[in-house]
This record gives sequence, structure tokens and C-alpha cells, in this order.
Amino acid sequence: MEWDWQYTGDIIPDLLKGLRYTVIATLLGYVIAILLGLVWTLLRRTPNVLVRQAVRWVTEFIRCTPLIPQLFFVYYVMPVWGVTLSSLTAGVITLGVHYSTYTAEVYRAGIADVPRGQWEAATALNLPRSRVWLDVVLPQAIRKVIPTLGNYLIAMFKDSPLLLAIGVTELLSSAQSIGSRTFEYLEPMTMVGVLFIVVSVISSILVRRLERRYATN
Repeated sequence: MEWDWQYTGDIIPDLLKGLRYTVIATLLGYVIAILLGLVWTLLRRTPNVLVRQAVRWVTEFIRCTPLIPQLFFVYYVMPVWGVTLSSLTAGVITLGVHYSTYTAEVYRAGIADVPRGQWEAATALNLPRSRVWLDVVLPQAIRKVIPTLGNYLIAMFKDSPLLLAIGVTELLSSAQSIGSRTFEYLEPMTMVGVLFIVVSVISSILVRRLERRYATN
């Protein structure tokens, strides 16, 4: 079997279109993950025991179940209850909620790493609880965990092909469609691997730079 460069050039535009949807789904899901993850973390520290336990069980359940059943549930089961979402929207929300349970643990570790003296100083200054969190704790905690959060962006990007299961026209889905149409799978599937490697390597380089930057500051 020989590599067909002409065929490769012809399918690149369709693959790049699929890559665009992959990147869009990843970035939007990541925004949900980092915001919702912070919400989970703060709720886990609330004085209300019922809220703490409820959040704990919900996040543990989401983290301990595979992403594929979660995708199926959001896209195929929720319409039974009147909540119908497009495949892309369902994929973005599911990715974001799934990974928010992991980013919540990152935030928790970052908050735990804030020196106790910072809490005590804020208390001594009689700062309101909201200012303690917004002005003292969170800026220090988030700064420390930025590199780790970047690693989850890469992980989410590599999990994005699972959106194929609910019909999102992402990169792998585009390659599969091309192969089923032309009966030639070597070039499209190989290019999928190449594009994933290129984007992942670029993202890894950026994350490593963040690690070095915040390690020296």
C-alpha cells in the first residue's frame, strides 16, 4: 500500500475543518471545567455539611464513571426529560462537567498549599470572608495550579475524539467519513494522528513554559 500525496492534499481541508470543531469543543469545555471546578471546590468548603457531602458524592460519581456513558446520557437520555441539546453542545457540556471534577481537586490542592499565616493575617485584619477569598487566598492558589490546569487542557483535547459517539463532526469523525466515502483509510487516519501530535506538542510546550515561569516567580 503506497501513500497517495494527491489524495492527502485533497482531504486536508476537510480534516482541518474537523480539527476546528475539535479545538472549539476542547476550549469551550475547558472554560466550563475551570470555572465549575472552582465552584465545586468552594462548595466543598462551605460550613453546610449537607452541601459539602452532596457535592462530594456528585463529583466522585462523575469522576468515577467513564466519559462515554456520560455523553450518551446527556445526548440521548436528557431529551426524555425535555432537555434536547445539539451534539456539539452536549459534547462541550459533558466534557466540561467531567473534567471539572478533576480541576476541582487541583484547586483544592492549591488552596491547601496557601500558607496558614496568610489566613491568620487576613483574620487579624478583620477582612470580610469574601475579601479573604478574592484578595488573599484564590490569587495565590490559582497562580500555583495554572501549570497543572494546563495539563488537563491537553488531556481534554486527547479525549475529544469520544465526541464521535454522539455525532460531533470533529477530527476523527471527519477522517472516518472520508474513509467510508473513498474506501481509503491510510491517509486520513494517519493525518489524524499527525494533527493530534502537532497540536498536543505545541500545547505541551506552552504548558512547560508556564511551569518554568511560575516556578521561578
